[in-house]
Amino acid sequence: MSDRIHQTTGLRTEVRQDGHLQLSLETSEIERPAPDEIIVEMAAAPLHPADISLLLGPADLSSTVAIGHGVQRTLSATIAPERMAGLATRVGKSLSVGNEGSGVVVEAGQAQKHLVGKNVAVMGGGMLTQYRKVPISDALPLPDGVPVTSGAAVLINPLTALAMLETMRDEGHTALVHTAAASSLGQMLNRICLEDGVGLVNVVRRPEQAQMLRQQGARHVCDSSSPDFVAELSALIAETGATLAFDAVSGGSLASQILAAMERNALASLHGYSRYGSKVRKQIYFYGGMDSRPTELNLWAYGMTWSAGSWLIFDQLPQMAPERSVSLRERISRDMLTTFACDFAGELSLSELLDPENLKRIAARSTGQKYLINPSIGLER
Repeated sequence: MSDRIHQTTGLRTEVRQDGHLQLSLETSEIERPAPDEIIVEMAAAPLHPADISLLLGPADLSSTVAIGHGVQRTLSATIAPERMAGLATRVGKSLSVGNEGSGVVVEAGQAQKHLVGKNVAVMGGGMLTQYRKVPISDALPLPDGVPVTSGAAVLINPLTALAMLETMRDEGHTALVHTAAASSLGQMLNRICLEDGVGLVNVVRRPEQAQMLRQQGARHVCDSSSPDFVAELSALIAETGATLAFDAVSGGSLASQILAAMERNALASLHGYSRYGSKVRKQIYFYGGMDSRPTELNLWAYGMTWSAGSWLIFDQLPQMAPERSVSLRERISRDMLTTFACDFAGELSLSELLDPENLKRIAARSTGQKYLINPSIGLER
């Protein structure tokens, strides 16, 4: 019996030495699964901001040139010379795309034979491909009655939102601030905090985003485009007592504004004067980079008791106690169609994804315009 049983066609992205980004579909073979592995025929995979960043990099999409049709199509776009230095580690490497998705199990190792024919959600990278082999630890069987497309985005964002609250509790905070709060993740975090009674300050970038969150029950929302943003942010942090923030924007002065508002709230209850500021621990974690500008921090505006660092769900999960990880996944399974539901603007095949106009829409990362990719359709040669 052959050790290879499936050919799979998947999306690849490569930064080339000549200063071009190339997107293409490539076919490869998958080896038979080990005892605790499954092979999934992928039916749906979302394009999260991190996926889009890997897929497109800093390419100028107005320069995109398409060659060929169907699975033979390739796209090429130029990258500004000054951006190439930051891409040195990925030049010449053909990379797979897609952090998570869902599909049906078509083959399984001996210990997982009972999953054959079942719908599962999977994560682990490289999901924009027809077939994907993963360890069972990176899979979540979908409950009966849950459509396969409804399981496409039930791991990364739900686990991220839940793990943020785990970090909050572990570090002794009682409320938090979240930026880019109108995102799919932000809407999900809002629902979780409402259910759990956790104070959440939602920072958005446009008035219509603020209105949308309020319609979803959000109690504390402020718009960074408002001329009164700093005062509104300070008032909401005082109301909630938030001392922890998760920042998906990172660039510019937003992080500094949040930390300064936390310090002002802490100083309001300080008796006497301290040249070192309050002793209230203030923490901000950067977990995204929606703003490519440098991060501006005014170190003396927050006292001496504060920290800033990076936070990534893929670093958090291995550190989590096994029983906590199981508990979070059980909650996701229970509330998959409610708390952890995600809406999509439409579905595209891999071939349709390699359409310059579709890529421009996806690159805009507009709220409410997240697309599902079905890697198993439209692969005719």
